[in-house]
Amino acid sequence: MMKRVVMQSLVRTQRRLFFYNSSSSFTQRLQFFQSAAGFCNQSEIGNQALPPRPEEDYDVVIVGGGMVGAAVGCGLASSAMTRGLRVAMIDSSPKQPTFRKHDPNAIPDQRVSAITPATVRFFQDVGAWEGVLSARPTPFDSMQVWDYGGLGFTRYKAEDVGEPLLGYVVENSVLLAALHSCLQSVGSIETMNPAQVKSVMFPSSSNLSPIQTKEAAESNGKQDWAQIELADGRRLRTRLVVGADGGKSAVRSMAGFQTRGWQYKQTAVICTVKVEWEHTTAWQRFLPTGPFALLPMGGTFSNIVWSTSPEIAQELKSMPSVDFVVDANRALLEDYGSQPYSGLAELLSSGLGKQLFGSELGTQLLGAFTPSSAEQFQVPPRVIDCVTERLSFPLSLLHATKYVNHRVALVGDAAHTVHPLAGQGVNLGFGDALALVNTLHRGVEGGFDIGEERVLKEYENERKKTNMTMMALLDGFQKLYATDFGPLNIARAAGFNTVNLLGPLKKQIITYAMGVH
Repeated sequence: MMKRVVMQSLVRTQRRLFFYNSSSSFTQRLQFFQSAAGFCNQSEIGNQALPPRPEEDYDVVIVGGGMVGAAVGCGLASSAMTRGLRVAMIDSSPKQPTFRKHDPNAIPDQRVSAITPATVRFFQDVGAWEGVLSARPTPFDSMQVWDYGGLGFTRYKAEDVGEPLLGYVVENSVLLAALHSCLQSVGSIETMNPAQVKSVMFPSSSNLSPIQTKEAAESNGKQDWAQIELADGRRLRTRLVVGADGGKSAVRSMAGFQTRGWQYKQTAVICTVKVEWEHTTAWQRFLPTGPFALLPMGGTFSNIVWSTSPEIAQELKSMPSVDFVVDANRALLEDYGSQPYSGLAELLSSGLGKQLFGSELGTQLLGAFTPSSAEQFQVPPRVIDCVTERLSFPLSLLHATKYVNHRVALVGDAAHTVHPLAGQGVNLGFGDALALVNTLHRGVEGGFDIGEERVLKEYENERKKTNMTMMALLDGFQKLYATDFGPLNIARAAGFNTVNLLGPLKKQIITYAMGVH
């Protein structure tokens, strides 16, 4: 038994020695050989104290094994220029996500994301989309939003921009399992789980100019790299730390990044429900307390995302299911005002409208409209049962003042969190993953040190512009519809109706939301 333990330790040591060149200190090399000689297994050899574990060297260490962190790993593994990097992903989850066998009668999880065609393309490019398709992606081809006062509405259709779909509603567990399955299949990303980061030490920014090359960094004896200590005593050294550890990011805090933002004084309640009939529309009604969204989940299953005050949210979570169904239907269909009137839509779809717009001038005018402009207001299906636990989370806006620094880059919620009213949060995170992978691809291609701030700035400049634009739009919508004031209500309704009729404006909104702008 003793012989086998020592031999296993020697094999591990030989593999690690590859990453230590002749510049390694005598102490480091001594620690390696002490470990190989038998100090690595207290249960077999005794209870003597172990020496500090030697550092392991990586090109990239991703902190966070959630959807965005796993997406970065898949992107690096699928890129021809970056798949040769040594990459580790630190995941605090105790077990790897796995696919469950698809069952059309199984109740979908209440944690879902509405992913855009841009996100679908990313999944296809990294080899994770087949896994999603094998589970439960629910396509939606239209969206209807309306004001609670019943004065205006807007319908969006994929047909308006010549596309078959606006996107898919997918359980988060399916997206995560598909990404982790992709990581396992490529086999080049080392996943450490469960593992917790204890500390990260970042060096000061390099003063070398122009961009420091990989060879220059090597000549510094790797003293310029970031050092990570895990809770179990392991120590890692890396060119780049990717913070993908969520809205309460420890990496962001340890890197000294500041954030700006505020709480919305709203809480989102989410659950899976059954509705009267199957649909492929994403419905969203703006209420004074926040938006109420009903998303298709396949068959007669739907997902509710109900943003409201913390007090009402607590009541919604604790009330019996039968009472929740009543309140949900009132919020979606009955309370406040009547359903919007579809006067012009009725005219466009009527025989008289076809006569009026059959002329050459009429055809030119009609060209300003989209197919959805001629559609009347559609009444959404009624909720008939709540079939999962109701979960909740507080809503806020948060944005890091910097995404990158020397040896560190933030992605996803670690860099920004947004209101869920348009379902854009996770899509922004996947956009971050793609942009960072592309930046590192170009860095490797150019022979640069990929952890240099000057290299990473390209990623920050690209994503800050996109993310801040979307954040400003969503924050503006949230504030606009959180105000109940007569003249403003009329102006909001006019805005809905204007967007519904103006084809060019509606097309811009659709393509921007789809991520194909």
